[in-house]
Amino acid sequence: MSYNTLKELNVEVLSVSVDSVFVHKIWNETELSKMVSGGISFPMVSDQGGKIGTLYDVYDEDAGVDIRGRFIIDPDGKVQAAEVLTPPVGRNPQELIRQIKAYQYHLKTGEVMPSGWTEGGTTLKPSPELAGKVWEVWKP
Repeated sequence: MSYNTLKELNVEVLSVSVDSVFVHKIWNETELSKMVSGGISFPMVSDQGGKIGTLYDVYDEDAGVDIRGRFIIDPDGKVQAAEVLTPPVGRNPQELIRQIKAYQYHLKTGEVMPSGWTEGGTTLKPSPELAGKVWEVWKP
């Protein structure tokens, strides 16, 4: 997955850590630029003191770090999805894209996605008539 994929979906990306802007700059120049041509092109925000991490419940005060997490925040500023992982567990970029597409589709249509939904799959149109009949529409 590339940052361009997220940009095409009209998504803003921010990286937040307790490191200083100087550490971010050096990390981008010495590490990230070797993994991504030219380094990353989205903002890295310094959260020294953990104020942002505290708001999202990912700041580990004892260790003085923000634990890895990702948050999908809708255009109204409401958190629609959150995933917090410790460093030993890798993240799944394809799942992030799937969730973004699902939220965007819902905002456009009002339809909801059943478990395991992928783009182009069956959606549900919420209505009183659907109550008790989801099994007729959705075949997991």
